[in-house]
Amino acid sequence: MEPSVTTQQDIEQHLTDEVVASFARTPDLRTRELLQALTKHLHAFIREVRLTEQEWAKAIEFLTATGHITDDKRQEFILLSDVLGASMQTIAVNNEAYGNATEATVFGPFFVEESPLIGTGGDIAAGASGTRCLVEGSVRDTAGNPVPGARIEVWEADEDGFYDVQYDDDRIAGRGHLFSEPDGSFSFWGVTPTAYPIPHDGPVGELLRAAGRSPMRAAHLHFMVSAAGFRTLVTHIFVEGDPQLEIGDAVFGVKESLVKKFTEQPGDQPWTRTEFEIVLAPQQ
Repeated sequence: MEPSVTTQQDIEQHLTDEVVASFARTPDLRTRELLQALTKHLHAFIREVRLTEQEWAKAIEFLTATGHITDDKRQEFILLSDVLGASMQTIAVNNEAYGNATEATVFGPFFVEESPLIGTGGDIAAGASGTRCLVEGSVRDTAGNPVPGARIEVWEADEDGFYDVQYDDDRIAGRGHLFSEPDGSFSFWGVTPTAYPIPHDGPVGELLRAAGRSPMRAAHLHFMVSAAGFRTLVTHIFVEGDPQLEIGDAVFGVKESLVKKFTEQPGDQPWTRTEFEIVLAPQQ
């Protein structure tokens, strides 16, 4: 009988199997599933691209730098997830299409808890630079019934492309929350969104430059809408006619259904007006 031959492929597969097996006694079944699947995919990637030790060390350096630049105002790991499309893929998996419900998109790294209550017709700008904009709409279920009392969180960058938390003076501007009226309606003032780059002075920016990709995001306004009995919606609206829509969005967040007309209004001071009809899917 000829002696068995251990191939390089056998050696690599044996290691993968050994690591996967090491998680077999993980008490929580979901944690076990995640760890074993992660191991299989990570090892498959290393084997597919024949990753060098130098490249692995560089990856560790990149992740370390991503951690070092992250703080309570800047989440570089969310940016990394966004530019790799992982954020949008997770959203796609967790927000299956339901009738005419409004589509979800990326959360982004600049949401802040406990935003100011502005009330119907209030102003989220609070001094943020930009052309004033009136946003009107309603919150309804998929059958067209109004959803009263829905909490509507809104936040946006100023006309220079910066969110309040990116400034060093502790300002609170370009964000707030309100509740839909008994008939489901809502309205508030903000500033007309403009295209801007995601923070690109850190590791994620280096990655984009290495890939020859732009850090620019299409002009948008963030929403998070929640109500009892409904799936929480995290979404944006985008500005029709924004040239960046044709060029591309750095975090893959644009969906055609979310592109809205921001109509310029007459008057001594320029301002725009837009409508956003929000449809919530039921909690399942």
